[in-house]
Amino acid sequence: MKNQMNFYLPEVNPKATRKAVERELEKYRDLLVTLPVDCSPKITASYSLIPPSNSNEFHSKTEEAAVERADFEMYRDKFFNKIHGAVEALKPDEKFIIVNRYMQQVTGYDPDIWMDLGIGKTMYYELKGKAMLRLAFALKIEVYKKRNEVKSA
Repeated sequence: MKNQMNFYLPEVNPKATRKAVERELEKYRDLLVTLPVDCSPKITASYSLIPPSNSNEFHSKTEEAAVERADFEMYRDKFFNKIHGAVEALKPDEKFIIVNRYMQQVTGYDPDIWMDLGIGKTMYYELKGKAMLRLAFALKIEVYKKRNEVKSA
């Protein structure tokens, strides 16, 4: 038994994982309702004392804004697909909680949601915790405890 290997199985840090999921869902809401103003082209004239240089690079502000907007929309669509896929993988009650609490323009309140589900406060928070953990694994953003944080059994 001297040569037995120690096997370390990491343990999920629930508070840090929940915060990571909430950050992603907040980013979802931000992307849902906003398009950055800095992506739009400048419409005011600008003058410079430095003469323009002729090179193969384009410096049209309109073209740069169009490329930046297209990149942003591709990023947003990819992010939405990732979030929607993860939410679709949840159980029906968990999905109801996440959608109503985090993914609508006007966020719901926990008491209203548990009343709509017809469950008690304790059961609601258990379901919500499980939903957050499932989302974290589906989005691959779970946070693990460090080796020295794990309690010895």
